[in-house]
Amino acid sequence: MAKADRTATMSRLHSAARLARTALAARLLAHGFYAGQDQIMLALDREDGQTPGNLADKLGVRPPTITKTINRLQAQGFLEKRASNADARQAHIFLTGSGRETIRAIEKSVKKTEKQALRGLDKKDQKALFKLLARIEANLSNEDLILIDDDAELDEA
Repeated sequence: MAKADRTATMSRLHSAARLARTALAARLLAHGFYAGQDQIMLALDREDGQTPGNLADKLGVRPPTITKTINRLQAQGFLEKRASNADARQAHIFLTGSGRETIRAIEKSVKKTEKQALRGLDKKDQKALFKLLARIEANLSNEDLILIDDDAELDEA
């Protein structure tokens, strides 16, 4: 592929990612959330009581970023910090009742954005796109490509 074509392809990838983030951010803002907060909320919905460090590792962000976002979500009443039973210096983060109630709104926003982004792509196109993006992620993270059974994931969409 010519260098100009690669540059145009990467430009399209950046543009699509930016537009997807912008569309999701607009939907989340309607529920009082800012970009990035949804990922913490969803991670805690899957596994409540994680440490800030664990959340930062799972979400691929720096600990100071996670701490700042956790503090904002706590001020909004969606999260609470509790000292660890094993080590009082270590905090664990939990969803509050209000936080649990907002999970469905976050998931609905994500689903609407996915539906908008993938409109016009059949299951075969989605599967091909999934594999291509997985390859790009593996290339950029210097990891071996590991594909799971993505048919099950696409059937859920």
